[in-house]
Formats: sequence, structure tokens, C-alpha cells
Amino acid sequence: MMNQDLLTRVREMEERYDELTRVLAGLDEAISEYKTFKPDLQALREYMESGQWKQDFEADEAGQIPADVKRGVLSEDGLYDLLQGADKILSRAQEAL
Repeated sequence: MMNQDLLTRVREMEERYDELTRVLAGLDEAISEYKTFKPDLQALREYMESGQWKQDFEADEAGQIPADVKRGVLSEDGLYDLLQGADKILSRAQEAL
């Protein structure tokens, strides 16, 4: 006769194993992707902090950038929000570790 507690426990642990395997694979992929784009994050941060962003924003406001040029980076809150979001996510990741 099979022990039901044994089977229940093994099935439960198998579900946890499978789910954690999936989550860790996704996390590993996300970390690898972040490492690839980390220099981009730093470049955007330097762009905003250097004052160049403000100059480019003012040039756009003055109509010096053609309308067909994509310039979401110059939206008043877009870049700031992106950088704040990145900081928040990195903080959460550090707390999780």
C-alpha cells in the first residue's frame, strides 16, 4: 500500500521545484540582459545629469528638431521616470538577495 503523505509531499515539492526552476531561469536571463544594457543606463543617467538633456529639450521646444525624429527621451518626465524605475528595481533586487 502506498503512503499518501509521501505521495502528497513529493508532488508538492515537485511543483515547487518546477516553479523555482522556471523563475530562476527567467531571473538569470533578466540579469544577463541587464548586464548588456547597464552601459546604456549609465549613459542615459550621465546625459540627464550633465545638462545636455536640458539643452536638447530646449532645442526641441524651439523647433530645432524635426517632427519626424523620435524623441521620447526628451519628454519632460520620461527619462526621469525611467531612471527612477531602474533604481527602484535594482533596490528591490538587492533587498531580495
